[in-house]
Amino acid sequence: MRDKVIYIINKLNEKYPMVECTLEYESEPYKLLIMARLSAQCTDARVNIVAPPLFAEFKTLEDFADADLEKLEKAIFSCGLYKTKARNIKDMCRMIIDEFNSAVPDTMEELLKLPGVGRKIANLILGDVFGKPAIVTDTHCIRISNRLGLARSQNPHVAEKQLWEVIPKEKYAEANDFCHRLVYFGREYCKSQNPRCGVCFLNSVCEYKEKLK
Repeated sequence: MRDKVIYIINKLNEKYPMVECTLEYESEPYKLLIMARLSAQCTDARVNIVAPPLFAEFKTLEDFADADLEKLEKAIFSCGLYKTKARNIKDMCRMIIDEFNSAVPDTMEELLKLPGVGRKIANLILGDVFGKPAIVTDTHCIRISNRLGLARSQNPHVAEKQLWEVIPKEKYAEANDFCHRLVYFGREYCKSQNPRCGVCFLNSVCEYKEKLK
């Protein structure tokens, strides 16, 4: 398994040498946190459209914490689940101000205290903002990891644990970019429907390809 994982990581690095989060956020960590919450059951493309006018209307962390819920709901309506997301965003910003001195926390334990934040969002913040080893088990990561045989679960937390078990420790620092590369790979090759197995550069180590025969 070790050789297989290293092969996959190296091949993805060759194909996608420069990767970044598909959520287009500015430098402030709390903005990525908000956008990540908006992305639940919503495409990153939609969130990227909604975010600029949202941050133009609510310019600071305090603006979100003190926001009128109806105005916030209206601003994020097209992202779906807008009532729950608006309440979570307002409450998380208030907690960041009151309990974390207006700074987004940098540990899993503290991030999980924030309303609406689960391990997926917490890992994204740890990896993209703080540069810590992190595995973001989004739909692409779970689908592809299972197809390649790196994970055996559709449960995000279980899949995350299984990936940590197979990724060599010397590759931990690349874990966050590995997940970003899986998103790129999933969109170009390993799609949910009609994956391009015939031209895929990982088909020699893919279990899913074998099942299609």
